[in-house]
Amino acid sequence: GLTQDVQILPVDYEIEYICRGNRVIVGPKVRKCLPNGTWTDITQHSRCCKSFLVWTSLENGRVTVKPPGPPVEGTVLHYSCHAGFILEGRNISHCTKLGKWDAPKPTCLCESLSHDKKLYIGALFPMSGGWPGGQACMPSAQMALDLVNNRSDILPDYELELIHYDSMCDPGEATKLLYDLLYTEPIKIVLMPGCSGVSTLVAEAARMWNLIVLSYGSSSPALSNRQRFPTFFRTHPSATLHNPTRVQLFQKWKWTRIATIQQTTEVFTSTLDDLEQRTKEAGIEISVRQSFLTDPAVAVKNLKRQDARIIVGLFYETEARKVFCEVFKEKLYGKKYVWFLIGWYADNWFKIKDPAINCTVENMTEAVEGHVTTEIVMLNPETVRGVSNMTSQEFLAALMSRLGGKNPEETGGFQEAPLAYDAVWALALALNKTVAPLKAKGRRLEDFNYNNHDITSEIYRALNTSSFEGVSGQVVFDAQGSRMAMTLIEQLQGGSYKKIGYYDSSQKNLSWFGNDVWIGAGPPADRTVVIEEYRFLSQKLFAAVSVFAGLGILLGIVCLTFNIYNGSVRYIQNSQPYLNNMTAVGCMMALAAVFPLGIDGHHVHRSQFPVVCQFRLWLLGLGFSLAYGSMFTKIWWVHTLFTKKDEKKEKKKQHLEPWKLYATVGVLLAIDFLSLMIWQIVDPLHITVEKFTKEAPKEDLDVLIQPLLEHCSSEKMNTWLGVVYGYKGLLLLLGIFLAYETKSVSTEKINDHRAVGMAIYNVAVLCLITAPVTMILSSQQDASFAFASLAVVFSAYITLVVLFVPKMRRLITRGEWQSEQQDTLKTGSSTNNNDEEKSRQLERENRELQKIIQEVKTLYTEHYILLLLLNMHIQLLDTYCTFPYQLTFSVRPGGRRCIILIFSDI
Repeated sequence: GLTQDVQILPVDYEIEYICRGNRVIVGPKVRKCLPNGTWTDITQHSRCCKSFLVWTSLENGRVTVKPPGPPVEGTVLHYSCHAGFILEGRNISHCTKLGKWDAPKPTCLCESLSHDKKLYIGALFPMSGGWPGGQACMPSAQMALDLVNNRSDILPDYELELIHYDSMCDPGEATKLLYDLLYTEPIKIVLMPGCSGVSTLVAEAARMWNLIVLSYGSSSPALSNRQRFPTFFRTHPSATLHNPTRVQLFQKWKWTRIATIQQTTEVFTSTLDDLEQRTKEAGIEISVRQSFLTDPAVAVKNLKRQDARIIVGLFYETEARKVFCEVFKEKLYGKKYVWFLIGWYADNWFKIKDPAINCTVENMTEAVEGHVTTEIVMLNPETVRGVSNMTSQEFLAALMSRLGGKNPEETGGFQEAPLAYDAVWALALALNKTVAPLKAKGRRLEDFNYNNHDITSEIYRALNTSSFEGVSGQVVFDAQGSRMAMTLIEQLQGGSYKKIGYYDSSQKNLSWFGNDVWIGAGPPADRTVVIEEYRFLSQKLFAAVSVFAGLGILLGIVCLTFNIYNGSVRYIQNSQPYLNNMTAVGCMMALAAVFPLGIDGHHVHRSQFPVVCQFRLWLLGLGFSLAYGSMFTKIWWVHTLFTKKDEKKEKKKQHLEPWKLYATVGVLLAIDFLSLMIWQIVDPLHITVEKFTKEAPKEDLDVLIQPLLEHCSSEKMNTWLGVVYGYKGLLLLLGIFLAYETKSVSTEKINDHRAVGMAIYNVAVLCLITAPVTMILSSQQDASFAFASLAVVFSAYITLVVLFVPKMRRLITRGEWQSEQQDTLKTGSSTNNNDEEKSRQLERENRELQKIIQEVKTLYTEHYILLLLLNMHIQLLDTYCTFPYQLTFSVRPGGRRCIILIFSDI
């Protein structure tokens, strides 16, 4: 169809012609330009079909050629027979581009001899390979053909003949065999493949030849795709038919979490995808999905690690033995586990010796015990006579006779044999149903060819509306061409399978026999039941510590009352009683914090827990500031006024103003208050729940305990604790330093500063030890509470006892209960504060003078000894020295050290 605008070409110039698409060139492919200006072989001619005269002559009939003339590509021959004769073969034949007729020449037969017209079925039976189902399915199909051909009411003018090959369940081998079926006479009206992989190949190609495909042994869900396989039917239900049954069982046993393990093949992947969709709609979760190609070891270990309990296994029989050998090794079996398997394995599949596994028959039997199978009902359980006038039991007897007594368990496809039998009957009934509609259109079944879409459509409609009672049960096809059937539910009990129920997918009805192994005890749980259990504080510990804290508060009240009542006594006045009152109040607040420290979810609801957290923080924080802050203030001012040597005497004369003490405590209290307020505004405390490692109870229960512990926390808890602990820690260390520095200071202005220092020592040590320990033990509620609460109790007790008990003892033993005014009225003395102070000053000076006298006496004795020694050495020098000398020495106070120095000089 293409030309080139060229005016002059050289001699011997060659042109090569190439046709587009599937056209075939007619004439020479290459032409040469000749010297006379012409081309070689310029004459056009067409490729003719051979034996034209033979094909255009028909005995007892006539042939019409369209268009008239020599037969070239596109020529059509129409055959018809004279009255009293019936055409056997195709009634039309086309001349192809290859110069051949596309159909064999038909013949005209007398009507009385026309009963033996044959319709050919091209079948692929896998006699070996992964599923050798042809071993039983081919004899079953042949048995059905014999019965159909002997029936006068089904296809009376036709005979069905089976042309079959061994596909070995291999798509590659099936490709070659399919080519032979399609391109070898006679024409096949229907194809019957088996094995999912082979059926997928055949069904996808059959649409190009207008062929109906009817499979007897294909379960792949992918074959239910009508767009991809528009002419496909099967008497073997789709593997997805197991899934509604499985979902019904999951719901019956109240399982909402399952796991799956599959062999990586299309049929199992498609089945699992369908199961996932159905479980999702039913509110069931597939928590674990494992797959393997040849070795299931890793997949089984993953199931064990992820606590899979209800497991659906999708794999072939040979792989099933590998899987359960690994199941035995991983102990993934027993009363805690339920396995769902495919039901079309041989009954003794787990007892067959397999060199690919290293488990004994006993190991395998133990591992598979209790598993559940879902199996398509392939043999009618009821004793009824179907369309073939044969019961299911009679069919089995006839099949066993054809098999020659072979062991059914060792014969591949024995379970699927009823499906192959019913497939032939479904085809025969459908073809029989098409005879009348085709005759009304002037067509016949024998007119079928691979270009005839009308006959294919009639066969499709007949099959799509099929419904009859077969030896495998009621034969009905759904909209996707798949068989609708019942599902048998069995369970392995004691080494043999027992029926426990049926499920009718068309009626969505579950019939239950009630003899599963869990009668009474109930089915196992679908997961390890995790029971959340809150850890609460020991109530005995809380009660004991609360008693101590309560007694401490009473002690604080007693001390506070004593201090207030005797506030006018000079000894009490000289101890700064208002600061001591603050210490007592702070101790009581800290002791009161013990109660919210021990309150947890056992006492209050979780919604009220943040309030408890606030009480803990504020009582402990402000109590510490009051108690420790007042003691720290005393030590701070004692150190400030009385530890500088150069100004010691002047400082002693100074008067300590009380407002400075109170101001110092106020500053410390304000710092704590502001820091706590900022904390609670910026990052308030709330309840958090800490989870611990799950624990198994001592009883043999399929449960785990999930310990939980409530904490008071905030988003940046560690940051806030770091700030508070850092500030308080520095304050404690500084308090220890000041207490050490002032241990030798004696002053009447704060007469209990040594007791305060002792209290600071104890409080600081307890706090510095307890704070990090409680952080480490925060996950152990009893130990953490014990450390924290006892540290508070001991600190408060020590502080109160050290500060107040000596004062009580002094006032009791010396009778100093009255104030200065009361003492004056009683004795009539006019002694005032200054006289008393002078008297005490004189006593101190007297003691210092006595000490000086004692030192002088000691020094005198030492000097006398020194002079005796010096006199002796002078005499020795006068005796032995022959040269003049001069001896100079001096005596300094200091004792023996001075004498040693002098001897060294000599």
